[in-house]
Amino acid sequence: MGIIKTINEEIAIIRERDPAIHSNMEVLLYPSFKAMIYYRAAHKQYMKGHYFLARLISQKAVRKTGIEIHPGAQIGKGFFIDHGTGVVIGETTIIGDNVTLYQGVTLGGTGKEQGKRHPTIGNNVMISTGAKVLGSFTIGDNCKIGAGSVVLEEVPANSTVVGVPGRVVKRFNETLPQDELDQIHLPDPVREDIVNLQMANTELINRVLELEAAVKKMNK
Repeated sequence: MGIIKTINEEIAIIRERDPAIHSNMEVLLYPSFKAMIYYRAAHKQYMKGHYFLARLISQKAVRKTGIEIHPGAQIGKGFFIDHGTGVVIGETTIIGDNVTLYQGVTLGGTGKEQGKRHPTIGNNVMISTGAKVLGSFTIGDNCKIGAGSVVLEEVPANSTVVGVPGRVVKRFNETLPQDELDQIHLPDPVREDIVNLQMANTELINRVLELEAAVKKMNK
């Protein structure tokens, strides 16, 4: 009964968040579905201390799905990987409930830590395509990590992070609805800085022109 309940939960999660799925049978072909079924089995063996068997199961999942989830990782309810090729989740990663990852995401370490080496991800978090979260720190609840971002330090709850290295560009006090996940309409701090520089440059030019006009008037 346990495995049937797990399968039904995984099917419901994928159908809820991926509009491209039209039937339960299609879900059985979905990489995220296969990866999570393998992960649940591998994690169970890992918790029993059967480390080789756990890694054997997880490596089989990598070959079949392109998604690498270490069996030691702790993953909450409502976890979803969209597409998934290239996703890597390290051994000491902790993931909360209702988290969504897109293809190419890495939840890894920097190679310098001992013990807890990988990030802790809060509830209701979206990590967009190609983002890298590296180190043993926490991404707070209700955060969005923009595509291609490289996050190297703790992120407070209710934040949006973009850039390399990633920096917080937006804070809010609302829960991130899972049916309104958006990887595209995120703030662009580089563009904002350029616009601000352009405005400042225009003001300086206008001021110089005014001074030049005033000098010419005085010399007449």
